[in-house]
Parts: sequence; structure tokens; C-alpha cells
Amino acid sequence: MSDSNLAEMVDASTEEPQPGESMEAALVTIERALDGALRGANSAVRELKRALGAARSGQIRDLRKALVAAQTAADGLAVDTRTLGDTFDFDERTYLASGDYVKELLAEAAAHGLTIVEGDDDRLLCYPSLLRILPAEAAIEIDKVRDRRLRPSVLVSALARAQEKGVRFKAEQFLDSLRSAYELRVAADGKRDDAVVRLVDIWTVLTMMPGQRTQYSRQEFARDLYLLDQSGVTCTDRSPRTLRWSASTGTKGSGVLTTVARNGQEQLYWGVSFTVAATEPAQS
Repeated sequence: MSDSNLAEMVDASTEEPQPGESMEAALVTIERALDGALRGANSAVRELKRALGAARSGQIRDLRKALVAAQTAADGLAVDTRTLGDTFDFDERTYLASGDYVKELLAEAAAHGLTIVEGDDDRLLCYPSLLRILPAEAAIEIDKVRDRRLRPSVLVSALARAQEKGVRFKAEQFLDSLRSAYELRVAADGKRDDAVVRLVDIWTVLTMMPGQRTQYSRQEFARDLYLLDQSGVTCTDRSPRTLRWSASTGTKGSGVLTTVARNGQEQLYWGVSFTVAATEPAQS
């Protein structure tokens, strides 16, 4: 590929991102330019192989022709490589920090029928995944695993596959932890044993140790509540007490936890109680 043709292909990425320029567009441009440069590299390799074959067979004339062709291809490749390195200057950290990346990601997801919503903290919700943008590291965190594959189309595809695959969730283990925290909160507040307790207050019990709130966010808690809700598990062998969801008044006030359901709709949670089923009197 000639220097002039390559320059045209990467023209959109020779300057810092302009207003409205997307990461996807910048990557498409450089991808095409790299594809062209690779064709130049393949041409150089092809001529070198011809030269090698001519040398092995003693075809001197063909050897000289192949060496000249290989040199020409290599010179063009060197120019193309320098051009690529000098011209791609997309400032990904600034783009990630500006909020434009989130807008682009949301649009890309919507175009492919995938729902991503912004949570009430710095996380994005896409069932069953929780995402956090890390501008300073030029990375994205997906369910606490950091990934540097930032291209929106690639990320949306990965999230869609995760959604189709589903999630492994230990419903009974989570319910036991939820009930234990509930009982601690009921005792601390001096409430009756089956009182309704706000879920945000239970979350504070679950994360009372130093540093735990950064390790287990409200968004993660809300996601786990939804998974528990969907599992249908309301009691375990460890206790006869049964979980009851409460949202009749909580959704109108404070302390509501929001997550995204599998169908993309918002799911709200506010309070729970744990009750013991009344036993029937013995027959005389």
C-alpha cells in the first residue's frame, strides 16, 4: 500500500477525536489501514519465498527479480508501518472519562436489542453483568474482572453471550446470609421477629466490615436479590423461616434498590421479612 493511500485510510484518526467521533469509527478506520498494511507484508513475504525457491534451484535471474520485488514491498511496508504508528492518536482515557463512551456503548447495545442501563452509582447494568468504566486504566471492569477490550461492538457481543449463557447462583447460600443479616438488624432495632426490614439496611449489615462496601456494592446486592427472586427459593434447611418480599410502600419512598431483569425491564426491591408458618392445632 502506498503512503498516500494509507494516509487517506487513517485520516480520521490523525487528530484527537472530534466532537461526535466514536471509538468504533476510529477503530474501523485503523482496522482497515492495518488490513492494507498486512497485505503489503504478505507481498514482501511472498517475494522472499520466491527468492528462496529460486536460490535453492539455482535460477539466478528469477532470484534477482524476486529480491528486487521483496525490497520494494519491504520499503512500502516500512513506510506504511511508520504512518500507522504516527497517525493513530485516539485518546481513549479522555473519551472514557467524558461520558461519550457510555453513550456510544448504550447506543450500540440498543442497536443489537441488548439493554444496558446506568445504575445509581458508577456502574452499568446489563443482566446478569455489572460493568464499571475505568478511564485511568483504559479498561472496563465486568463483574470485577478487568478487561481492556474496549471496542463497543466487541463488548456488546460479549455481554449478549453472557446473557444467553446465564449465571450460576447459589440461591440457598445467599438466602441464609440474607436471613442472618436480617435477624441481626431486627435484634439491633428492637423490632418483632417478623418485622419488615429495608433491604438497604440489611446490606449495611452484610458490609459492616471495613472495605466490604467497595467489594460488594448496592448494585451487586440488588442483582443478587433479583437472582434469588427468580430462583423461587424462599427457605432453606437451616431455618424454618420463609422469605417474604415487601414493596407496597417502599417503592414510593427511599431505600429502593434497582436492577435490570433478564427482559431488560427495571426491577425494584425495598424490604423483606422472614416468617414462620403457623402450625395447625392438633386434632383431638
